[in-house]
Amino acid sequence: MPEYSILIGGKAGEGLNKAGIILARIMNGLGYRVFMYYDYPSLIRGGHNFSIIRAAPRRIYSHRTGVDFLLAMNRETLDLHAHRRSAGTVAIFNSDAVKAEGIGLPLSQIAKEEGAPEIARNTGIIAGFCGASGIPWDVLESTLRKEIPRGLESNLAIARRAFSAVEPVPAARIATLPRTEKILPFLTGNEAAGLGLLAGGLQAYVAYPMTPTSNLLHFLAGVPADLGLTVVHPENEIGVMLMALGFAYAGKKVAVGTSGGGFCLMTEGFSLSGMSEIPVVVMLGQRPGPSTGLPTYSCQTELHFAANAGQGEFVRFIVAPGDLEETYFWASAALSLSWKFQIPSIVLYDKNLAEHGYNFDIDSVPPLPDMPAMAWDRNTPYRRYALTESGVSPLAFPSAKGAVVKVNGYAHDESGITTEEAGMVTRMQEKILRKGEGLAEDLRGMPTVTVSGSKGAGDTLLSWGSTAGVCREVGEALGLRVVQPVVLNPIPAGKVREALEGSRRVVTVEQNATGQLEKLLALHSIRPDGRILKYDGRPFALDELEARVREALA
Repeated sequence: MPEYSILIGGKAGEGLNKAGIILARIMNGLGYRVFMYYDYPSLIRGGHNFSIIRAAPRRIYSHRTGVDFLLAMNRETLDLHAHRRSAGTVAIFNSDAVKAEGIGLPLSQIAKEEGAPEIARNTGIIAGFCGASGIPWDVLESTLRKEIPRGLESNLAIARRAFSAVEPVPAARIATLPRTEKILPFLTGNEAAGLGLLAGGLQAYVAYPMTPTSNLLHFLAGVPADLGLTVVHPENEIGVMLMALGFAYAGKKVAVGTSGGGFCLMTEGFSLSGMSEIPVVVMLGQRPGPSTGLPTYSCQTELHFAANAGQGEFVRFIVAPGDLEETYFWASAALSLSWKFQIPSIVLYDKNLAEHGYNFDIDSVPPLPDMPAMAWDRNTPYRRYALTESGVSPLAFPSAKGAVVKVNGYAHDESGITTEEAGMVTRMQEKILRKGEGLAEDLRGMPTVTVSGSKGAGDTLLSWGSTAGVCREVGEALGLRVVQPVVLNPIPAGKVREALEGSRRVVTVEQNATGQLEKLLALHSIRPDGRILKYDGRPFALDELEARVREALA
């Protein structure tokens, strides 16, 4: 079955991300399943941006190194991506800026004649691609009408001229697939996370913009007012966490968004959540460090940081979804689990999942768990930290008649009064940790480990987070089993062992330099036979990982 890869590239600040999304939605509308890889440096203007849109008849999660179409807004794009070209690659470029072999379109001149800003040249090159590949004009026009709210008529005029100026290339013709399956929405991981949080009852979202979770802030800020969501952008990440705890103290289900550097500033407040038993969900988008590192690229380096962040000992829930459906489900579940057990939760994802584009199938999402918080019965005298067998105390909120709701970050008694009495300190520490037993019990009935590929195969890839998608594709191609622990704290070690049972060789695949999942599993006497690591900030290309897996299993 045919599949296609399209790269579009140019300078930062010229709308390349939006152009990539339009291309992805065009291919999606033709019946293909799509994936969009978006690469950009930490520059507002001037750096090289590009997107690779891969389209296939089946569900996909990754890109390939080679491309079938190379859409170049400048000479640099052709030079930097020469290694992706083959004899059949069709190059389409702005001939006002580039002199090369291929299909040249005077996009700057056309935009000027139509009185449109330079950014509208992207519409012209997209239209040139559609003309060259035989994609019908009505498909292009309908997509542009949905995606370009301002300056639509001038963009349509540019598109019409560029589309008409290109003759179809028979060898590169893209067919419309039969509509045997429904057209799935095309979303980013941040959008899926936002929808999942809303499905879980999110009432407040607090964040300071930080790649790769900034777009989650933007998405939730655009939620219709009638949903009753409060979105706040404080002055820094310290303020973010403290404001979020204030929302939760007042009874509002709350989440925060950040990356590793921002979470560093949040860790004292994260510990306050553990001691005061105020629930909060942290959407932690990973990017390479240490320090600023590669701020617009991706990694899987925060697993141990998340598992050990904050002083003292308290229960926290950590989940690392691998696709949009898991992101939606676990963002919702994390919110519910935080409130049921009055603990902090971390949804640990990364730039590859947060900002890249995928198809989303709501029908494949398991039913969201119904986990109501324990509410005060209004009959017994209220004690915020009442000692219970489960470790979970009834919740009441300020202004509740007959209740004094005192929370405390110091060691405290059942009423929240500061104490240093040894017996009470011991009982309260044990109360906090007892929550872990109930959390683990609730998780037993949830999809905490996934198995895909050839499930009975002797050779197994073991991955987590966004690497699971490309591993699934490699597993299908090579006849391998793929095991993905989704929940990472408390780690479902028994389920992982069961999923690995019968494996001859197990190879971990991670986007870090030290094998963080491998180290975590070793604590539970699960020791893989090999590892494949990548730590340059870029995701695995499908052909790249396939070659490395063949080498590891040779």
